[in-house]
Amino acid sequence: KSRDRVPYKYVINIRKQLNKNSNLHNEKNKNNILAQSNQIQYSEEETVSLSDILIIIANQIRLIILTPAILCLFMVIYVQFFAKPVYISNAKIMSSDNKKPSQVGGIAAQFGIDLPNNSSEMQSIYPEILKSRTLAKAMLKRKFNTNKHGKNKSLFEILIPNYNKSKNDINTNRIIATDMIIGMIDIYVDLKSGIYNLNISAPEPEFAADFAKALIEELDLHHSNYNNARISETRNFIEERIIDTDKNLSKAEENLKDFRDQNRRIENSPALLLEQQRLLREVSVLTGVFTTLKQQLETTKIEEVKESNYVIVIDKPEVPLSRSKPNKRYMVIITGIVGILFGIFLGFAREYLRNADTKEKEKLTQIKSLVYTNFISMLPKIGFLRNFK
Repeated sequence: KSRDRVPYKYVINIRKQLNKNSNLHNEKNKNNILAQSNQIQYSEEETVSLSDILIIIANQIRLIILTPAILCLFMVIYVQFFAKPVYISNAKIMSSDNKKPSQVGGIAAQFGIDLPNNSSEMQSIYPEILKSRTLAKAMLKRKFNTNKHGKNKSLFEILIPNYNKSKNDINTNRIIATDMIIGMIDIYVDLKSGIYNLNISAPEPEFAADFAKALIEELDLHHSNYNNARISETRNFIEERIIDTDKNLSKAEENLKDFRDQNRRIENSPALLLEQQRLLREVSVLTGVFTTLKQQLETTKIEEVKESNYVIVIDKPEVPLSRSKPNKRYMVIITGIVGILFGIFLGFAREYLRNADTKEKEKLTQIKSLVYTNFISMLPKIGFLRNFK
């Protein structure tokens, strides 16, 4: 400091350090500039603005309009001339023994269904009974009038009109018809009220209402037949028990009479008094059993001849005024919406193929060729396909 100068060796070190810092700073500036330019270029190339989308839609507006128009036209033709109409007849029914789980359980046992003791669970199982194969097979014999198949035709002839010409045997046709009947039935239960909403689908309105009425009658008939069979079995059992009880009672009364004939004075004998009480008790018990069985027999006979409706019809099936399926307006609207979306997709795909460069077109051509080749290779090697390839 006193000499007012810096030694040269320190000057060299300072210059090296300054040059090094200057190079690092320049390099950082260059990297920042490159990064910013790349980001700007990336954003300019990759981002798509709303105006670009609208331009593509405007260029492909003809395709976007024609696609839903053509699809809606085909849908209108289908629903107007080819779609089969479906009419639904509704009825509300209720079981007369909702509070008697044993009877409902007996009906379920007839159809091979084990019902629990819980009332709500039994109500949830009851629709399965209505859609059982046993009930469906019984419905095949019922006669109906239809506009297409004529009057007084069995349900089997209506569902399988060409069964005589069919290659399937009669059992196979019956299985097919049974499945068709089950498919025509829809039932929903209100667990709180125990009311069942029965919906029957059919190609004709009168046929739908008649089918619903016949199904309710068949259900009531099956219910009645089972209860009659159960009551008959109960009556036979009670009659057999009465015969056996009458024999035992007569024997017990004879034993008591013989005991009294052989023992005129038993006041001073505790053993004889005890034996007399035992004989009297046996006669009294058998007399009570015999009396109870007689009362049950009379009650069973009354139940056997009594007629009752086991299915309560709240709302009878009515002829539907209009068809429920298919909903023409709904199907055309849905087809139009799908057609617009599909048309927009085709428009963007067409615009992409138009603006794609040569390499992209080559890749797409290669993808098409690979898909075609692999698909043909999966098909059976028959002569027609080889010629087609």
